[in-house]
Amino acid sequence: MEENSFKTIPLDFTLLEESEMFERAKALNELLQKRRSVRDYSDKPVPRELIEQCLLAANSAPSGANRQPWHFAVVRDAKKKKEIREGAEEEEREFYTSRAPQDWLDALSPLGTDANKPFLETAPCLIVIFGQKYEVDENGQKLKNYYVAESVGIATGLLIAALHNAGLATLTHTPAPMKFLNKILNRPNTERPIMILVVGYPEKNARVPDISRKTLDQFTSFQDD
Repeated sequence: MEENSFKTIPLDFTLLEESEMFERAKALNELLQKRRSVRDYSDKPVPRELIEQCLLAANSAPSGANRQPWHFAVVRDAKKKKEIREGAEEEEREFYTSRAPQDWLDALSPLGTDANKPFLETAPCLIVIFGQKYEVDENGQKLKNYYVAESVGIATGLLIAALHNAGLATLTHTPAPMKFLNKILNRPNTERPIMILVVGYPEKNARVPDISRKTLDQFTSFQDD
């Protein structure tokens, strides 16, 4: 019988008192409730070591068959940020003028967004997130990845939470199509760009739309006994 390639180790888990569990959950909820999508950024640099720690937290995400099918391209070079802005705005102009249905434009209208994306240059850091459809081993053999979209989505959520916890602002930006990012960042065709995550410090007088979030009973159902 072929030996299982996965070895096991003892689980590192601390059982907490319920009171501490609740306080931790409440504190994290209160922290994340303050997270907002920010479009006005300072050009103040973000320490690379801070980004690295948040990326390591994101890499703890579960993934199909533990393939970890993601790649995070961290862009801090001004020239590349300018190229990304130009590519994104070209796609966005197409979106706003011809591709987007009117109901979508109506939904975006209260947010005040348009085809101009200056934050892609102003923010000190862009993290372009790619999903890897498959990998190629040392023998040139394709290794299929599983549940790529789900795995990358979970890792991205953890990254956003980690960046917010570290005191940074973020914005998810998804121009479509995004294949121009592969070319600019020299990423292989086996990777599909998922989004651009804008990262940095908010501009001093940054403002955000006055929105509300759904209440617990609007997005949750409990199937209790």
